[in-house]
Amino acid sequence: MKITTSKKEIIDITKAWLAITVAFAIVLKTGIGLVESFLISAIAVGLGFLLHELGHKIVAQYYRCFAEFRSFDSMLLLAVAMSFFGFVFAAPGAVMIHGYVNKERNGKISIAGPIINIALALIFLLLSFIFRSNIVFQYGFNINVWLALFNMIPVWNFDGAKIFKWNKFVYGGFLAFVVFLFVLG
Repeated sequence: MKITTSKKEIIDITKAWLAITVAFAIVLKTGIGLVESFLISAIAVGLGFLLHELGHKIVAQYYRCFAEFRSFDSMLLLAVAMSFFGFVFAAPGAVMIHGYVNKERNGKISIAGPIINIALALIFLLLSFIFRSNIVFQYGFNINVWLALFNMIPVWNFDGAKIFKWNKFVYGGFLAFVVFLFVLG
């Protein structure tokens, strides 16, 4: 399977990665410098966002669908603006999918993103045990668990709504694991 992309997608995902990195860096910078918070956010948040969206794209393209990320530019500006008030609501964009997508395929495409966030969280957790606790690994764990939990909300166009419609057992089991990790963090 070959992953396809376009110049527009690369521009959009780069804009979104930069905007959410800046937004989270502004919120994180308490107690550390802006450069350090930018690097930590680029790794922990940016990587979580990028790979989450890539997970959706890969599964959709596995099903032979057209799938490309598109940024929601007004939401990117809102995320950065809100960060100056100490919090971030990030809805940077979404993978747009066209092709045959039934309820099961949609559920599998949708769960791919949160699964990647949980895999990243566990990698960051493992790294924090190996290399002793450090802010990058702690933040990476916490933000990726939070991203998975946020995306599991079962309403509107969130991943959770599509997973819930596809398979309530998978939804409940995965959500329980994510909540466990959230409490652990």
